[in-house]
Amino acid sequence: MYRPNLIKQAFHDSRRFLAKNWLSVIPVIQIAITGSQGKTNTTQIVYRLLSKIRPTISTDIDLDTIYNVPITALKIMPWTKYAVFELGIDRKEEMDLHLQIVKPRVAIVTGISPVHTDQEHLGSLANLIREKRKLVESIPGNGVTILNGDDRIVREMASASKAPIVYYGLGKNNHIRAEDIKNDLKGVEFSIKIAGENSFTIKTRLIGSQHTFNIMAAYAVYRYLGYTDLQYFKETVEAIKPLTGRMSLEKGPDQTNILDDSLRANPASTAFGLKTLSEIKYPDGRKIAVLCEMGELEKPVDEHKKIGRLIAGLNIDYLISVGSLQRFTADQAIRSGMDKNRVYAAANVIECAKILKKIIKKNDLLYFKGSRLKHIERVLMILRGDEVRCPLTSCPAYIHCSKCPRLRIDN
Repeated sequence: MYRPNLIKQAFHDSRRFLAKNWLSVIPVIQIAITGSQGKTNTTQIVYRLLSKIRPTISTDIDLDTIYNVPITALKIMPWTKYAVFELGIDRKEEMDLHLQIVKPRVAIVTGISPVHTDQEHLGSLANLIREKRKLVESIPGNGVTILNGDDRIVREMASASKAPIVYYGLGKNNHIRAEDIKNDLKGVEFSIKIAGENSFTIKTRLIGSQHTFNIMAAYAVYRYLGYTDLQYFKETVEAIKPLTGRMSLEKGPDQTNILDDSLRANPASTAFGLKTLSEIKYPDGRKIAVLCEMGELEKPVDEHKKIGRLIAGLNIDYLISVGSLQRFTADQAIRSGMDKNRVYAAANVIECAKILKKIIKKNDLLYFKGSRLKHIERVLMILRGDEVRCPLTSCPAYIHCSKCPRLRIDN
């Protein structure tokens, strides 16, 4: 964990003090988004929708929330109408720090997965839920709380809200529902249905059914703020491109295609990504899933085994698991019925690249799932002929490995 020195800490504390006081006198409508997955994409969709209507500020994609919130607050001007805050947490009491500055009228909780629940972070799933629920508790009665109604844990947070609730999801007990979902590598297409109203179809460039949840949450905000122009909503969403490393389609080596989902990895997002890979019709080649370890979990072995059981029942041709925890995924996939000749366990990215060199063919679709700290980009670098000698399964550096001075050093 990054710990600033005394001078930097004093600077951060001063900035937080200024941000808190500045935001307290600005009549901006604040929208806060939390959850274990989908936060960044939901934040970006809400921002894109509102920024074309009125002056809008949003948190940066790449900054740690603890610094991102005060920086964003200080960018807000008296004429800013909307401020969209992504509120990530990985420590106890961290949501309290965010809410010292942010006073949202609108809250979105995208879903709960046991990420950051290891002893070095939140310590348990119960602590994670407690922290996320603080956002719901903070919303005033004249605001709105927007919850993923398909997630049992999130739905139960409704009891903590003073504000009206809007549920979204696939289930019929939600206010906003997604129906007739179609997935392919050009994007996801689906219909949004609201009780008592005509449904309407959304075509997007975003790949994966998980984006239906992000779009529905954004639509709930759009409606709450009084906007009704469906054509504008549809055109804006349809123009949004996938963020790099969040289900983005890239050209791979040897005329393969890469579905890059390597910026974040937790049980829920991994399951969504694998299901999307399975659902996509891909007659041109085979589907190969390359999975790195999921970190910061309360029960890491159990969660990796769950992914193994899942993948065995999906339409995926090969599994390559990278890292010691991923061996549990590979073993469970075989135990659950996946052909053992199509499952590989690699100790590190260097072994993974060697396996891929042997099995990939022209037009194969490779799904890469990891997190930024697993640096799965090294696999692609090796396949493209770069010298990579670093075998670390996890590294705290946030820079791309191609820029790392230790790339060609045995660790």
